[in-house]
Amino acid sequence: MSLIGAETFNWEDGEKRNNIMYRMPRNIKFNDNIVVREDEIAVFYRDGKALAYLDRPDRYALTSLNAPIIGKVIEALSGARQQAEVVYLQKRAFDGKYGSKQPYQFRDAEFGMVNLRVFGEFRYKVGAPENFVNQFVGTFNYTSSAEVEDRIKEQMVVLIYNAIGEMKSKGMGVADLASQLMNIEQVVLAKAKDHFELYGVLIDKVSGMYISLPDEVQKAVDMRASMQILNTNYATYQAGQAMREAATNPSGGAAAAGVGVGAGFGAGYMMVDSMRQGGAAPPPGQPPAPAAAPAAPATPMVVCSKCSTPNPADAKFCRNCGNKLQNNTVKCGKCGSEVPSDSKFCPECGQQLKGDKKCSKCGKESPINAKFCPECGTSF
Repeated sequence: MSLIGAETFNWEDGEKRNNIMYRMPRNIKFNDNIVVREDEIAVFYRDGKALAYLDRPDRYALTSLNAPIIGKVIEALSGARQQAEVVYLQKRAFDGKYGSKQPYQFRDAEFGMVNLRVFGEFRYKVGAPENFVNQFVGTFNYTSSAEVEDRIKEQMVVLIYNAIGEMKSKGMGVADLASQLMNIEQVVLAKAKDHFELYGVLIDKVSGMYISLPDEVQKAVDMRASMQILNTNYATYQAGQAMREAATNPSGGAAAAGVGVGAGFGAGYMMVDSMRQGGAAPPPGQPPAPAAAPAAPATPMVVCSKCSTPNPADAKFCRNCGNKLQNNTVKCGKCGSEVPSDSKFCPECGQQLKGDKKCSKCGKESPINAKFCPECGTSF
């Protein structure tokens, strides 16, 4: 039943396109009409919380005649005739893309500290209308779907970093990431229900995950994979690569080789071919090739905090940019992990490492747990 002077509210199609939420710019009052369509949910909101919601398609007149249907809404709007907001939500699922704004610092036994960035896609929808409105409208005071999606993307990245940290504690290294992407997605999907329950959001799909490594680390991982495929060690692999490059670039020093050039090229191709064959039988009339030496153990590496180039753990200066490598880490006061000195938070436990602590003498910013300025020695 609609009374004279009452207004009718509905979610216009132009405002509905690609939006999970629409917050009515005008308040509703007793006797007004609310239109709810098949794919919509209308949530009544006032005083920082959701009062109730309508999820059945119909036209509702907010009068006492509808009390059995509206329930708590009529009770809240009648008597004092107070006004309330209406927030429309869509029932359908939405596709979103996430990407990390800040890198995840992954401490690897072989490559040292590696900065990772994650990208991918996910599908989400409203799971609990009251929780959704209480959080995004009440707690965060969001007015648009773009703000809601940005928050969901941030939480997806946090959840993925958490999953990577758990799998790392079980022995996963940087070189294993490419083969573990689907497993990481499944771990994230399993954790998403509890993680997003507070927000009233349901994540039903995680796909297309990509983890980006620094160029130097990616090259090292690719080289290691090639060595495993060819069943050879680092020295033999590098020699074969050099000879193959020389064979494809005759001007690069080949003229000075004289008579031995042809033999050198042939030897290079022979070495590369033998590496590819991985121990295949030699041609008739030739002695068998000696067995390849076992792969050399991996050398511990430390990543330069300035240019991210991997360096031997005992190096004092970066071989790429000359940056000093000594004392470029600090110990976390909470968990004891060694982290880069320019880190603001510990990648293992999240402890804050940097704050507003600055030297009163030289202005150098220092770790929050430092007792002396690393620049001039002034005591804090």
